[in-house]
Amino acid sequence: MKAIYALYSRPDWAQRAVNDLRSAGISDDAISVLSSEPLEGYDFARQDRGTWMPWIAGLGGLAGLTAGYLLTSVTQTMRPINTGGMPIVSNWTNMIVMYELTMLCAVLATVATFFISAKVPSRRPGLYDPEIWNGMILVGVEKPGSAEIVERTLRGGGRGIVKVIKIPGQTGD
Repeated sequence: MKAIYALYSRPDWAQRAVNDLRSAGISDDAISVLSSEPLEGYDFARQDRGTWMPWIAGLGGLAGLTAGYLLTSVTQTMRPINTGGMPIVSNWTNMIVMYELTMLCAVLATVATFFISAKVPSRRPGLYDPEIWNGMILVGVEKPGSAEIVERTLRGGGRGIVKVIKIPGQTGD
């Protein structure tokens, strides 16, 4: 598999490269941007912003609350005892178990969503360069349709260091 990427020292240069790639007809899904620090003020940082994680965590918490309520109420009603006119199922005493199961299921749903959305563990190596840890910003395209256009676009104005790499372990170049 071939990949072409450029390293930029300034975020505005990286943003210009992303804009140039978009105008050259490359889709946002094909463009990768890696940085050692968050760059929230730039358009390329908002590319992968949408996530379902809060909704899935809420649904996990709701499932845990339901499981906690059912666990405590069914357990208490399985062997009815004489409580002297008081209710057999008392939610005030059951709230600890309900709370703990709510939090447990919400956390497990969040962790599972994180691993699935981050594609961990990933079997294929992605774009990476050690210079990212020295403050450089990587803008790259994996499997470029036209390598010449992508390379020319990334070189635009001589702003960055452009590398054409072959990622090992992949077939079908």
